[in-house]
Amino acid sequence: MLVLLAGIFVVHIATVIMLFVSTIANVWMVGSSNVGMASSGLWLLCNKTCEQLPVSRYDDASLKAVQAFMILSIIFSVIALVMFIVQLFTLEKGKRFYITGAIMLVCWMCILIGVSIYTARFTGRMPGFTNSHHGYCFILAWICFCFSFIIGILYLVLRKK
Repeated sequence: MLVLLAGIFVVHIATVIMLFVSTIANVWMVGSSNVGMASSGLWLLCNKTCEQLPVSRYDDASLKAVQAFMILSIIFSVIALVMFIVQLFTLEKGKRFYITGAIMLVCWMCILIGVSIYTARFTGRMPGFTNSHHGYCFILAWICFCFSFIIGILYLVLRKK
């Protein structure tokens, strides 16, 4: 049981780190132009120098929603990590990790909503750039989506032991 808890704890920390990286770094979409490679994220458009991400008035609300849901997912993931540590030492068997699992599933839902909005609105859309494709931050966000679901379910299953 101790090895299982340690493994879940390590995967949870890795998920938090990957959520930070995917939200902060500006490599959600990568494209090329006559000047060179460019990448765009949730915050900036980088092409040798970084500048404010040009977003149409139509897509501004969608981008703000993606930013908000990714930040919320980080907050919920960190809260779940703290709750895991608190519940590990304070609650008796049978009641542990119920709250942690629920919070982690809320984090999972925030990631799902944020990345789905980004996929629907911004995939392949880098005006002025050719050969655009997803960057590593987009892929990390989907990996965090899978990990947070698995961790949330494991926390709910572990509460019975």
